[in-house]
Amino acid sequence: MRKNHFIGFAFVSVCLWALVTYYLFLDRPLGHKPNQASVQVEEHLSLLESRLREQFADSERLLQQVRDTLQEQQLSARAQDSEGGDEQISRVRALAESDQAPVIAVLVFACNRITVSKCIDQLLKYRPSREQFPIIVSQDCGHRPTADVIESYGDEIIRVEPDQSDIPVPPKEKKFKGYFKIARHYGWALNHTFFKFNFDTVIIVEDDLDIAPDFFEYFLGTYPVLKRDPTLWCVSAWNDNGKVGLVDENAPDLLYRTDFFPGLGWMLTKSIWTELAPKWPSSYWDDWVRQPEQRRNRACIRPEISRTRTFGKIGVSNGHFYEKHLKYIKLNEKFVPFTQKNLTYLSKDNYDVQFVKQVYESLVVTYQELKSGSIVTEGSVRIPYHTNDIYKRTAKMLGLMDDFRSGVPRTGYRGVVSFLYKGRRVYLAPNANWKGYDPGWS
Repeated sequence: MRKNHFIGFAFVSVCLWALVTYYLFLDRPLGHKPNQASVQVEEHLSLLESRLREQFADSERLLQQVRDTLQEQQLSARAQDSEGGDEQISRVRALAESDQAPVIAVLVFACNRITVSKCIDQLLKYRPSREQFPIIVSQDCGHRPTADVIESYGDEIIRVEPDQSDIPVPPKEKKFKGYFKIARHYGWALNHTFFKFNFDTVIIVEDDLDIAPDFFEYFLGTYPVLKRDPTLWCVSAWNDNGKVGLVDENAPDLLYRTDFFPGLGWMLTKSIWTELAPKWPSSYWDDWVRQPEQRRNRACIRPEISRTRTFGKIGVSNGHFYEKHLKYIKLNEKFVPFTQKNLTYLSKDNYDVQFVKQVYESLVVTYQELKSGSIVTEGSVRIPYHTNDIYKRTAKMLGLMDDFRSGVPRTGYRGVVSFLYKGRRVYLAPNANWKGYDPGWS
C-alpha cells in the first residue's frame, strides 16, 4: 500500500508542476502588437504543448523506473525468503534423516483469515518435533493483515505465496470463482512442497481447523500402513458423521477404511500426487478426487472420532452444512499412542474379511425398531437399503449426512456406513451381494 501511495504522489506532483508551468506560459506578456496577438498565442500554445508532451514522457519514464525498482526489490525479497526456506528445509531434512525418522511436512492453506494463528498455534503446541514436522504456510489472496500474522512466527514456519493474478472463469461460473482460485492454490502449493522442497509425504491442513492433542501421533501411526498398502491413497483425520452421539467416545483408537475422501486434515504421498498433478482440475478439486477415475477403487483411513474440527463458518461455501452439522463434530480429547499399536488390521486383506463378517452377521432391524428401543438382543444391528432414495431418507432420520459423491455415501466402505445410535453400533448397508457404487446416485 505504501508503494502505491509513493507512485501516486510522484505522479500527482509531476502533473501539478506541468499545470503551473502551463499557466505561467499563458500569463507571460506577449510583447507584440494586437493584430499579432492571435498568432503569438498559437505559437506559445504550440510551444507549451510540445513541452508538456516532453514533460509527461519524462514523468512516465520516471514512474516506470520507480515501478521497476520496486519490482526488483520485491523479487529480491522473495528470492531471499525462498533461499531462507530452502536452507531451513535442508537443516530439517539433515536432522531428521540422521534419526532415520520419516519427515512429514505440514502444509497449511491460508487466505484472508487472521484466525490462521489459532491453527498454527495448535500445530506448534502439539507437534512432537520441529525437524520431523516442518510447517509450510501457503497464503493466497494477498491479504496483508493475514500475511502479518503468518510472518510473525518467524522461522518457526516457512511461508510461501502462489501466483495471485486474476484467473479466467467460464461466464456461467463467475459466482464460483473462489473454487477456481482454491484449486489453483492447491495445485501450486502441492507441486511446490513435493517437487521444489522435495518432501515425500505431506499432511494438508486448512486455516480454519482445530486439531486434537494426538493429531501428529495419529498420522505417525498410520503412516506405515499408508506406505505399505497400494489399496490406500490417503489418511484423513476427519469423520463426516462424527457428531456427538453418533461416535463411540470410549473407542478413540478405532479406525476404519473408507471409500469416501473425507479431507479436512489428510495425509498424501508424493507417488499419489505425481499421479494426480498432471490432470489436476481447474475447480472443485475435492469432488474431482472422489471420482472413480481418480479413486481407482482405493480407500482412505479415517477415525471413529475426528482429529480435526472446523471453526470456519464463513468461507467460499458460505457456511454450507456448518450450522446443522459441522459445529457438532466431536474432537478427540484422549491421547492414543497409535505408534505403539498394531494397525495391520487396516490392510485390505485383513480388514475386508472382518468388516464384512461383522456387518452381515448383525441383526437386521428397521429404523422404527431402532428408534423405539424395542430390540432385545445386544450387539450391532444392520438397517438395509436398496436405493439412493431409501438411503437418503433413512440417513436423514438418523442424523447422518445423506449426500453422495460419485455414488459414494459419506464414510461409506463397500457401501456400508457405520455409526452409533443410542449407544449401539449400527450399519446402514446394501445387500451382501453388493456389486459396487453407482455414480448416478446423487
